[in-house]
Amino acid sequence: MDKFLIRGPVRLEGEVPVSGAKNSALPALAACLLTREPVTLERIPRVRDIATMKSLLGTIGARVETDGGAVRVEAKEISQPEAPYQLVKTMRASSLVLGPLLARCGRARVSMPGGCAIGARPINLHTSGLELLGARVTQSHGYIEAEAPQGLRGAVVHFDRITVTGTEDLLMAATLARGETLLENAAREPEVKDLADLLGRMGARIEGAGASTIRIQGVDWLHGAEHTIIPDRIEAGTFLIAGAITGGDVLVTGCQPEHLQALIVKLRQGGAEVQQQGAAALRVRGARAPRSADMTTEEHPGFPTDLQAQYMALMTQAEGISIITETIFENRFMHALELTRMGANIRIEGRQAIVAGPRKLSGAQVIASDLRASASLVLAAMVAEGESTIDRVYHIDRGYERIEAKLAQVGANIQRTE
Repeated sequence: MDKFLIRGPVRLEGEVPVSGAKNSALPALAACLLTREPVTLERIPRVRDIATMKSLLGTIGARVETDGGAVRVEAKEISQPEAPYQLVKTMRASSLVLGPLLARCGRARVSMPGGCAIGARPINLHTSGLELLGARVTQSHGYIEAEAPQGLRGAVVHFDRITVTGTEDLLMAATLARGETLLENAAREPEVKDLADLLGRMGARIEGAGASTIRIQGVDWLHGAEHTIIPDRIEAGTFLIAGAITGGDVLVTGCQPEHLQALIVKLRQGGAEVQQQGAAALRVRGARAPRSADMTTEEHPGFPTDLQAQYMALMTQAEGISIITETIFENRFMHALELTRMGANIRIEGRQAIVAGPRKLSGAQVIASDLRASASLVLAAMVAEGESTIDRVYHIDRGYERIEAKLAQVGANIQRTE
């Protein structure tokens, strides 16, 4: 099991590129199941979750070819409309194939999602929506089984709470449903808009993606297409925080600054200087004496929950008391205990973390509990005195492409070991 050895403190300086968005590439790969024709996706990140999804598509019957950062999927025939547990147990995005398989084949059997243990991700938001589209859905032995032998039909689906994967799943299913579907209280994340753009290139008729109401007119069939995945805003945000926490000067390239506005506001409140350089780059200069700034996670365009752990690491170095409120997942403070092992002063009260700083961190042996917690420990280790060992970095490999190499090129003292 791989580990990271990190020696600090360091000051990061230089240019670091951003890969394609994992959370956009996963639904895009699932969408390839909606057509018999080839779909080519550019800027696919080489991370563990993507490898799992490609294996899943192959098991279902699709032909998957990889050429660098491009992936070509041809699902001419679907031999097995099933996502087996052994294949998808480490990836919560397995539910994304439920809608496409049901729309294309009239049936689907999908293992309940796995992934990070950060709180409940109720699959009922997916299944209740599919039932409104005419599917019969049952759950047994850890699997969701759905049938729509007469095909899906358009309906009004109002999500009780905002769900990104639920919005994406229903959006894909509705493209081949008869009539019109309205998705109300839909997720507005950039990844949803990117999926809609791909589906539009495949012939889907979609209006309002990126807003809270999405209108879909079902079509009889979809065709092949070519599409480039948007940059990973969470990876970009992680690198911006890395520059800020180390008091560095880092240029993050290949990003979309408009996707990072909530983070930019908080970085500036904390004393960092953030400048946009051109259409696709942000430069961050860390403050000598960072200031505390309260933060609450929210659905897009609010502060993303996937950057909460990294922001907490930054606040350990800020002057004063900062209150971090997590509203999306109820169990996403597991990294706080590991940060306290490194010397952080953090108190958890329900869905709030109270962080007192600045604290001088020291290297320690810590364990990554989930994908984004891994990133927060990497950030903390870069400002800690001495050597830190981060165990279970397979979590970080699920969502970051060669993060140790990218950080090393801007000055991090980091290496991967077994």
